Amino acid sequence: MPTETIGEYEIEYSGVQLPDSENWTAHLTIYGPSSNPMHRNNIFPDQRVAVETVFPSEEAAAAEARKIAITMIE
Repeated sequence: MPTETIGEYEIEYSGVQLPDSENWTAHLTIYGPSSNPMHRNNIFPDQRVAVETVFPSEEAAAAEARKIAITMIE
């Protein structure tokens, strides 16, 4: 799962393949600032985003999840 730091936020995004299908869904987790460097503050737990859309590839699904994360933290 790719991880990227944008400003004070750490995002994890990925494509997850649907069971018995060749299609993929976009998944996202967002962590916010924390006063303890050993603890990540989960402000958006891992979940499917763009729920009305399926993607033809893992890369396309992950790219959509990243795009959603950026709009959420701006």
